[in-house]
Parts: sequence; C-alpha cells; structure tokens
Amino acid sequence: MEEINFQTKLFRIKDWTILKLPNEASAKLPTRAITMVSGTINGIPFKALLEPDGKYASGKSPSHWFRPDDKLLKKANASVGDTVQISLKPTKEWIEPEVPADVKKALSSSKKADDLWKDITPSARWDWIRWVRAVKTDETREKHLRVMLDKLNKGMRRPCCFNRNLCSEPYVSHNWSLLEPTI
Repeated sequence: MEEINFQTKLFRIKDWTILKLPNEASAKLPTRAITMVSGTINGIPFKALLEPDGKYASGKSPSHWFRPDDKLLKKANASVGDTVQISLKPTKEWIEPEVPADVKKALSSSKKADDLWKDITPSARWDWIRWVRAVKTDETREKHLRVMLDKLNKGMRRPCCFNRNLCSEPYVSHNWSLLEPTI
C-alpha cells in the first residue's frame, strides 16, 4: 500500500491532544476498524494504533484518530492548534498495548487465561483491552473483566460481538463516537 500523506490540525479533547485523520486520508486505509500504522509527524517517526472515530455508525463520514504522546509531540515541535504534516502506512507489525492494572490483576488470577493471553496476537490483546475499557461504569468494567477471564479460560482468543468500527475510549467519546474538539 502507498503512503498516505496529509496535513491536519492538532486539537484537544479534555486534556488529551488528538490527531484526527481527514476523512479522505482515513478512506484510504484498508479498514474502518482499528488499524496499526507507522509513519511520521513533521518528519519524526512513530508507530500508533488508529482508533475509529465512531462516525461510521451514525452515517457520517468516518475517520480515525490517535493520541500522540508528549515525547513525540516535543520531538515533532507540535502542539494543540498546530497544523502538522503526516505520512503514514498501515503495518502488520502491531505494537503491544499497555495493559491496564485491572486486566493484569485479572490475568494473574488464572494461569490458563494468562497463558492464552501470552499466546494471542497483539491485535487480539488490543481487542480485549478495548472491549474491557469500552464501558461507562466501574460495575460494567468489572463484569467485562470476569467475562474476559471466562472466555480466555474457555480458549476464546478474541471478544465476540464487539464492533471494531466504534470509538472505544470512554475518556474522549460518548455513545461510541469521538467527542468534538474543545480547542
């Protein structure tokens, strides 16, 4: 696949800096779901998981987004409000997700689940983490953790019935859709 090149303005949702792909750039990706990319921001290399913005379900033009970390933004000399030059390309080399403490704790309670977790692909681990976090309440998250353990103990490598085209990060989304920028 050819590189996708574009410019976009960094914006803020709550206290996160967000890089959202223009719809035309997102449309060039092979999927509307999560996808791993490697690329550059202002010439500085990065690798990131692009999360869908969830607009697909609402009938609007869908796109993807990610949260560049402070280290990358500093190297790229970029901050909220700046227009940045992006070049990216999908990759099959998935980065490992940061495993939340409650997921680690749940996995440590079951050797069988933990062994399967270590055997599944990084893409599958991302799916589990997105599925666990994509809830509104602590009670529902606890339920998702219990269900995750049960399914992993039964040999299920991915969560079922999970729409990978929706925005699953509750901090910056509402009703599975990325919030509008605050700045």
